[in-house]
Amino acid sequence: MLMEKVLKPMSGYLALILSLILLGGSAYLFITGINDGENIDVTYIIISIVAFFLMCFLLKGLMIIQPNHSRVLNFFGRYVGTVKDNGLFFINPLYSSQKMSLRSENLQGQTLKVNDKMGNPIEIAVVMVWKVGDTYKAAFDVERYSDFVKMQSEAAVRHLAMSFPYDNLEDDHAPITLREGGDKINSILEQELTDRLSKAGIIIQEARISHLAYASEIAGAMLQRQQATAIVAARTKIVEGAVGMVDLALKKLSEENIVELDDERKAAMVSNLMVVLCGEKAATPILNAGTLYN
Repeated sequence: MLMEKVLKPMSGYLALILSLILLGGSAYLFITGINDGENIDVTYIIISIVAFFLMCFLLKGLMIIQPNHSRVLNFFGRYVGTVKDNGLFFINPLYSSQKMSLRSENLQGQTLKVNDKMGNPIEIAVVMVWKVGDTYKAAFDVERYSDFVKMQSEAAVRHLAMSFPYDNLEDDHAPITLREGGDKINSILEQELTDRLSKAGIIIQEARISHLAYASEIAGAMLQRQQATAIVAARTKIVEGAVGMVDLALKKLSEENIVELDDERKAAMVSNLMVVLCGEKAATPILNAGTLYN
């Protein structure tokens, strides 16, 4: 299996100077040949034509490579190597070259509608930063590597969404979810993209989920479910705290011998304290000016 081979071609400034000299010499010889009295000197003209074609041959071997760009070189269908240095270079004029950018590129994926692990329809989109790492694979192993990146990134996102639940409302034992996975989910996504795009010589520098939500047809119902779950969780905490406060109050009253309460009065006190502590609104106190039992 062929791999990328980096070439270090010779500088092109010498070839450029020779081309300019040949151009000047060709023009001088041609003018001299046709102005040699009444007779045209065919020798001068032939030499000038040869010099002109030699100049064109040298100019074809010159190439300019901008920073973070490369040229993939072929010789009659055979891969020769890749030039990644920037500047003016001279290569074999018979080589054919293909330009390829090595700069990082952003890909904002479209929002996809897909079912999560629990079968709930969700909307998900990712943004990723990628660049060409192996020019041979990008040029010859796939057809139009930029389209390959788009298609495989969409497949990776779909596979990720179907592998994990959106949240743990239906799967309490889920070790990781799309909504709460954070860096772990992003790391799994990056690895998935790397595995899929490595055959095209693509390097994934970063991948993040940019959009994640329930699909519109179930978004309202899921929001109500989340709100109900949050309310139940909050009430549970309130009740736990209220029970602890009531228990503490009864123990303090008993330890300090402030008042002796029978079981009936304890039950009434517990009921009143629970109403006060667990109520959504502030309780309005009622003063009892009589005895404890009146």
